[in-house]
Amino acid sequence: MQTSEGRYAVKLGYPTPVHEWTAAAPAREAAILRQLAQKDNIYSGEWSEGTWSAQPWHDGSSLFELWRPGRHHSYPREPSRGQALACATALADLHAAGWAHGDVQPNHFLIRPDGASLIDLALAHGGEVPEAYDFPYRGCLVHYEAPEISHSILAEGMAVPTMAADVYGLGASWFLSATGWRHVSYPDDADRKDQRRAIVDKPHRPINVPGPLGEVIEEMMRRTSADRPTAAEVCAAIRDML
Repeated sequence: MQTSEGRYAVKLGYPTPVHEWTAAAPAREAAILRQLAQKDNIYSGEWSEGTWSAQPWHDGSSLFELWRPGRHHSYPREPSRGQALACATALADLHAAGWAHGDVQPNHFLIRPDGASLIDLALAHGGEVPEAYDFPYRGCLVHYEAPEISHSILAEGMAVPTMAADVYGLGASWFLSATGWRHVSYPDDADRKDQRRAIVDKPHRPINVPGPLGEVIEEMMRRTSADRPTAAEVCAAIRDML
């Protein structure tokens, strides 16, 4: 939406047949963005079905779209290290502010020539959120979910987003964006429980991303969260490649 203040992204939240929390998501994200941006140009409110928000628009192309040409070959091509660094930097900046994103996936990184924006923070954890708009974390898009998150959701019905799980999600995002393959094999028609059981019980696919970035992804997707590098360490490793 174009306004006198510039272009805005407007989100309208309402409950879905599967998830009631989606009604509160726009207002929850707005509360988080106000803490991170410390600006008064983020708006939110309520309507009859849930909440709404309006936030400044982020220009850029998604990681998934930018890496599309490289994965449509018999063998994946080496992806852009500069674009990978832009994604890792955006995640590292969020972590430095004390927040875990909780929903890291390729379409949430919008890349520009001067860097990247990490969007859709409705599931982030790390600070105070108004009780009226808060809700339990029940995981993210399973294609990028860390094993410990899947395990917790299967066992408890919920989990706590962590920075280590974000790093795994970024590695899985790079892997899928570069190769077209999910990090763990499961049937396309598998339900969420079966997808998560596969993530918990099976190793991830071999990391066949060409070039040194593949070695970094391997480290990011270690099963034990304490063994993974931090987002800042991932940034440092990629800078050494440039």
